[in-house]
Amino acid sequence: MNYRVTVLKGDGIGPEVTDEALKILELAGQKYGFTLECTEALIGGGAIDQTGDPLPQETIDRCKAADAVLLGAVGGPKWDHLAGQQRPEKGLLRIRETLGLFANLRPAIVYAPLRSASPLKDEILGDGLDILIVRELTGGIYFGKRGRRGEPGSQEAFDTEAYAEYEIRRVGQAAFEFARKRGKRLCSVDKANVLDTSRLWREIMVDIGKSYPDVELSHMYVDNAAMQLVRHPRQFDTIVTSNMFGDILSDEASQITGSIGMLPSASLAAGTFGLYEPVHGSAPDIAGQNIANPMAAILSAAMMLRYSFGQMAAAAAIEEAVNQVLAAGLRTGDIAYGGEKPVGTKEMGQAIAKALASL
Repeated sequence: MNYRVTVLKGDGIGPEVTDEALKILELAGQKYGFTLECTEALIGGGAIDQTGDPLPQETIDRCKAADAVLLGAVGGPKWDHLAGQQRPEKGLLRIRETLGLFANLRPAIVYAPLRSASPLKDEILGDGLDILIVRELTGGIYFGKRGRRGEPGSQEAFDTEAYAEYEIRRVGQAAFEFARKRGKRLCSVDKANVLDTSRLWREIMVDIGKSYPDVELSHMYVDNAAMQLVRHPRQFDTIVTSNMFGDILSDEASQITGSIGMLPSASLAAGTFGLYEPVHGSAPDIAGQNIANPMAAILSAAMMLRYSFGQMAAAAAIEEAVNQVLAAGLRTGDIAYGGEKPVGTKEMGQAIAKALASL
């Protein structure tokens, strides 16, 4: 099998961590009988520097011609002076909308060897933590009408949240499917006591749930969900929520695990197409120093093998290789505690490759 992958390395530490993920993918292909045809393209600040556009048309065309997209990270203070529509982050919003990436999957897992890195007490973590947050990605307030009106000194700014029924229904159905394959528990998070969009959201989730009698559906207001994630996170298995709420809650969940540098993500369209990226940002302050954690990028590559290519064994092997390296005590700087000597980005990639080769 040959898979076409468009690689968007992006800015900051994006190129460094993506390079390590690509090495692991190549090794996995050799072990499990598939090849990758990789094509690079520009996005974010680097694209602005070269073309004046955070998402050039050539990048869009290459992504549409691929079976999946692997992304590093975008943004940095170099471009903070630009207007909102011209900043690197706008490239991310546009590519999600252009490629129809409506469901964002963010797993939050506390790895046993990193248990001490979690800010939560042992009695709260219990036997461990494995939560999947399904975030709607192409609707809501981030894509609504926005602007300012009035004169300086008395201006008013507005951002509009709107959700169409089909947008809620498609992400809801995806979330129920994922919940069915996990612990058969789905918590829908909204603000239905205040927002009309949330009332529609809840109505549709209830309706979808009628087709999934084996999945237990519950509802929670977003402010309570934010509290419960740190008070009693083990009550959650799969969470589905809107774009803005998902953005906030998934970042909160990432900190429960101990390091955002460990967390991958998948943004899925209809069918098998998806874009895969680490949750962490571009971290320009450590770029080029060989100290970034490549594990989130490597685990994102594993998600790509699982969800877009159906290479379940290869995906599981990569995840097991990461577990073995952590169990052996190897740490990058962001997860090194108690006097542990950290290894570099490349060294961590090499260690994971060695573990994968030995499986």
